Amino acid sequence: MQAILDDITAKVTAMPDKGKVATYIPQLACVDPDQFGICVALPDGTVFSAGDAHTLFSIQSISKVFTTTMALGKLGDAIWKRVGREPSGDPFNSVVQLEMENGKPRNPFINAGAITVVDAIMMGHLPKETIAEILEFVRFIADDNTIAIDEKVAQSELLTGDRNASLAHFMASYGHFKNPVDYVLGAYFHHCSIAMTCEQLAKAALFLVSDGVNLSTGARVVSEQRARRINSLMMMCGHYDGSGEFAFRVGLPGKSGVGGGIMAVAPGKASISVWSPGLDRVGNSHLGTIALEMLTQRTGWSVFGH
Repeated sequence: MQAILDDITAKVTAMPDKGKVATYIPQLACVDPDQFGICVALPDGTVFSAGDAHTLFSIQSISKVFTTTMALGKLGDAIWKRVGREPSGDPFNSVVQLEMENGKPRNPFINAGAITVVDAIMMGHLPKETIAEILEFVRFIADDNTIAIDEKVAQSELLTGDRNASLAHFMASYGHFKNPVDYVLGAYFHHCSIAMTCEQLAKAALFLVSDGVNLSTGARVVSEQRARRINSLMMMCGHYDGSGEFAFRVGLPGKSGVGGGIMAVAPGKASISVWSPGLDRVGNSHLGTIALEMLTQRTGWSVFGH
């Protein structure tokens, strides 16, 4: 496995086209695009990594998997009354669909859906209490109490979050929100600003590898059925309007973020995290996607068989 990761890292870092870093969040625009990290975590907690796998980066939308998991724990299937489970086929920050579907977001991984999920898990608490709860959950599943929020990125998002604010206010106009919109947005921007390394992220996904249990710590995070459902959501909706292409090329449930990270799950085999800040045209890590495609080809881990 180490030889495979070293080889993939050498190949992708030599590629001239590294994609383009996200510029609409100023703090992300100044990240060096020449970085690449990859980590594979086995169910027993053994990790293999290569490249910049110990460099912190902003996980952005990958955090939506964790908040969705929390929402399922708190509300169960009632969450699906508020957010759908279908791929969107539209950009992650689209307003058009919301209007056509009476303010109900298509899935929990597009921005509107993730903002709705935050409203659902707040339950009348203040933003800082909700942020602390989300951070505590991420630290628990990753078995790492050093994980923290990058305040610079959070502030950067607050200052440039007009599109997300308009999505939230638009949904609130349908009477869908139970908490003040500004509270919800504050918690949302902060959970997107959690900073993690490839190694921490791969470990955080281990519960999705083994039917809801992190075998390395013995902690049951969710039921077996729920773990499978979270994986199916990631397969269908984890890469915005590039989800079909990702399933076609990589064949694993995964979730990307505009910070350049991708968290992927090979059920029963391993969790994988890649990071390279340069994005493709739909907002997914360019080199990260290529690396995951190489990895599934080399390991035969695609859920669709060899």
